[in-house]
Amino acid sequence: MIFVFYFLAAVLILLSWKSYAGGVEYLRFFRRELARGPSNYAPFATVFVPCRGLDNGLEENLAPLMSQAYPDYEVVFVVDSVNDEAVPVIGRFLKGGRAKMVVAGKTEGESQKVHNLRQAVLQASERSEVFVFADSDVRPANDWMRALVGPLEDDAIGCASGYRWFISEPRGFASELRSVWNASIASALGPNMKGNFCWGGSMAIRRSTFERVEMRERWRGTLSDDFAMTRAMNDNELAIAFVPRALSASVEGCGFRECLEFTTRQMKITRVYRSHLWKLTLVGSALFCGVMIWAAVLLFVQPVGSLAWLGALVTLLSVSILSIGKSVYRMLAVSLVLTEHAAPIRRQWPAQCTLWLLSPALFFFNSVCALLSRQILWRGIRYELRSPNETIVIGDPK
Repeated sequence: MIFVFYFLAAVLILLSWKSYAGGVEYLRFFRRELARGPSNYAPFATVFVPCRGLDNGLEENLAPLMSQAYPDYEVVFVVDSVNDEAVPVIGRFLKGGRAKMVVAGKTEGESQKVHNLRQAVLQASERSEVFVFADSDVRPANDWMRALVGPLEDDAIGCASGYRWFISEPRGFASELRSVWNASIASALGPNMKGNFCWGGSMAIRRSTFERVEMRERWRGTLSDDFAMTRAMNDNELAIAFVPRALSASVEGCGFRECLEFTTRQMKITRVYRSHLWKLTLVGSALFCGVMIWAAVLLFVQPVGSLAWLGALVTLLSVSILSIGKSVYRMLAVSLVLTEHAAPIRRQWPAQCTLWLLSPALFFFNSVCALLSRQILWRGIRYELRSPNETIVIGDPK
């Protein structure tokens, strides 16, 4: 039996080494990209912002969208009802002619967000050459839009994407754990354009590409706007560029229940839209948890200095050093971009360098939940994910 442990421990150490090497390349990629000057490609663009309810710091999140360092653009806020709590906040940004609000109505056979976007894109200005998508719970930097649109000058790039970084406010264990969990996904993006994915809270696509791949029709019946966009890019052999400068802060806290709800929802969506990633996550998190627990037990029950004891010690130390190293490189990379949030980022170092030990257990829990159910609760609406193209709206309390 001990030889099974040795084999699994060797596999885990190898995977940890590959993850560490990925962290090194992640930092190098950020430095290369940030060293480049801003692109001159900046055609008239439309920014679509679906809103539902009052996000934490909603006004602070939306305000940067109105003052981007971008020559000419419009902002389209979209809600499902004029009675939505976000409407009074949105109203403060409608003066001046740059922004407008679209009321999409209630969804029937797709997520409310997708329904809102399918209605909003019909209201884009005829001048618009680029569609940009932003979420209401992230806070982009002043140069976010310029950075996100720039890569689209290359015709081989179908979509440019950023990602989110959670900053806990107020700070708490559950919030920090969610941030660490999310950070592991953020560092999966990088220079490999074939392996990248789109993230709906920070992505841009040329209007001509959007129409050519029939994206509005592809969204019909779906729950996830970004997974559907990723599939459209892959089907049409178009590259997805990850833009480090488009990494945006999501400043909010959460309780343990909210943490479990958010992370499990992401994994349920992943199971439906990219099942191979869900399977890898299930197996990988089970391997990590099983080997680390087994090693800890051996360390206590085996004679000190025995081969099994030394094997357990080497496993624990190797995985810990490599995992902490990966966290350090990732934090250094993120710190280069989120300079406006330097103080809260510094406060995240202890959590980022320790809670990696718990995040695989959370991933395993999420993956098992995704195996048992396809129902999710998102922005107050309960859905059932029948397939990538079939979403059932179970109920909306509003």
